[in-house]
Amino acid sequence: MPKLSFISDIELEKSVQHLLTVAHDAKIKVSQNINSNVIDPFSILFQMSGFGITSDVWKISEMNRQAEKTLQNHVGEFHQKILGKVSGWKDLGTGQIIDLECHDKRIIAEVKNKHNTISGGKLTNLYHELEDQVVGKNKKYQNYTAYYVEIIPKKPTRFNEEFTPSNRIAGIRHQGNPLIRKIDGASFYAMVTGEPDALGQLFDVLPDVIESLGNYKFEDRAFARSFFTAAFGE
Repeated sequence: MPKLSFISDIELEKSVQHLLTVAHDAKIKVSQNINSNVIDPFSILFQMSGFGITSDVWKISEMNRQAEKTLQNHVGEFHQKILGKVSGWKDLGTGQIIDLECHDKRIIAEVKNKHNTISGGKLTNLYHELEDQVVGKNKKYQNYTAYYVEIIPKKPTRFNEEFTPSNRIAGIRHQGNPLIRKIDGASFYAMVTGEPDALGQLFDVLPDVIESLGNYKFEDRAFARSFFTAAFGE
């Protein structure tokens, strides 16, 4: 039997392997040139003294921080790849206005990994981009429902609501439109797959998949699972 009901093992492993490769390459790149971005030397002094760490520990921490930043930029893409392999759904790749489409359900989606991936005026821009797709002159998605997906929401609560970001120039919020919505990651995974706990299922099989593809051993899975519970309330 497949590890998950909504995606084949082959596609799951391909998506995981891609992200592992991104992490590996990012770590190598940082180790070869840790000063590719200017580092605040004053901050180094206060980190070492305030945190009570040595220069070697600081360097390892800084390398991990820089590599993590690169990795985080690809985690949203990972979810996009997984969701795009569910039957009836299509991953449109990067560089497009829309990330996912499902003609059967008349749904399109823009997927972001965290609630703070974009903010402020960029949320207004996203609203207009989604609006143009479903109520503008774009015949392909006319009267589809457009979703802005926050995989990791600000609070561990479920929501599927009209997307009404603040228009700072006008000083008001955009008027609600039932065709333009915002949804949390767990709810969107459930909608796409038909599995109420699809996101949790994915999280729980990832340690096994990662171990099968690499040389890492998860000794304390409950540690990582506790952060999943904190993020999604499960």
